[in-house]
Amino acid sequence: MPVDTSLRLRILEAVTDAPAAAWDALAGPDAPPFVRHAWLAAMEESGSATEETGWAPHHLTLWRGPKLVAAAPAYRKFHSMGEYIYDFGWADAAARLGVEYYPKLVVGGPLSPATVPRFLIAPGEDVPALRRALLAAATESARESGCSSVHILYPTGDEADFLEAEGLARRITLQFHWKNPGYRGYDDYLARFDSKRRNQLKRERGAAATQGIALRTVRGEELTQVHAKRAYGFYTSTCERHAWGQIQLTPDFFARVFQHLPDTVELVEAVKGPKVIAGAFNLATRERLYGRYWGAFEEHPFLHFNVCLYHSVDDCIRAGRKVFEPGAGGEHKVSRGFEPTAVHSAHLLFDKTLDGAVRGFLRREHARLAPAVEEAERLCGLKPWPLAGSPAAGGATGT
Repeated sequence: MPVDTSLRLRILEAVTDAPAAAWDALAGPDAPPFVRHAWLAAMEESGSATEETGWAPHHLTLWRGPKLVAAAPAYRKFHSMGEYIYDFGWADAAARLGVEYYPKLVVGGPLSPATVPRFLIAPGEDVPALRRALLAAATESARESGCSSVHILYPTGDEADFLEAEGLARRITLQFHWKNPGYRGYDDYLARFDSKRRNQLKRERGAAATQGIALRTVRGEELTQVHAKRAYGFYTSTCERHAWGQIQLTPDFFARVFQHLPDTVELVEAVKGPKVIAGAFNLATRERLYGRYWGAFEEHPFLHFNVCLYHSVDDCIRAGRKVFEPGAGGEHKVSRGFEPTAVHSAHLLFDKTLDGAVRGFLRREHARLAPAVEEAERLCGLKPWPLAGSPAAGGATGT
């Protein structure tokens, strides 16, 4: 619990129990959408992340008098869907030991596999002390509410270091991110591949034009509730197409996000004739683009790559964004220049036997990580930047 006796812990059963302005002041003006009050409120008020869907809000907040000074979005979870840090095997091991794995306490955002700050702390406050207070509150409240464990998902690297130092088991897994070292145009990106790969990417990207498909990004004031309904259609079309797909978001979630967070939404649309045949629902900050959901109502070769990768890479270069995170999974991204990137989580399981087994598993998993990164980097095949002879290196551009 907090060592500062002036602090008061409140556990919120809805993010709307905290004033939006106070919450967003903790997150900061350039916060990723996934920690903003409006995003979490859209998840909860739309019925997408509720106790009925397995996400019971359990937000940890610290107050000094009437002022909110720290917060950590958290949920009591009754399954492991929508987290993307896969622990289904841990739940199976718990069952064999006679341990009830669910509910568990997850510190993080629903259905949002993106690295963002998990401990939101007011400017000028003692960051290590308040992180420690929030972690203590998570641990104690998890025990008191019958949870088996605490899981902090997708914290920043700095937060992961802190959590490991506090004794939690650290997990490192991989995503594949596109990174901008200072490209002046799309040709700079293509130039980092060898001739064979470069021609492949050109052929795949050029397929849209030969198919009569045009791609565009709709953003800002152009967005309407028609686009919100379209985004929901993209999302459900993919869920329904795959055996593992599970529709967890409601139409009202998209309606709320398009209404309250238009500054963060970017909708890529693939248009053929009078029809929008495919698209991707993305979110953006000044420096990062986050790919979330895509879908298609028609099948065309390379349509997925064009909608989800190439078009947005070009957009990122034009906007000067530094990173494009297209979401969890998708090793096909590696051969298209998306680099292996470590993402973190931290775990504390209250049953000692289960905790020991998980830590042993994580040690073995970590030992396999370096070879996996090396293989991904080999498959990625990007030449070092800046290229010799390019303007960025102070010479003439080569072909």
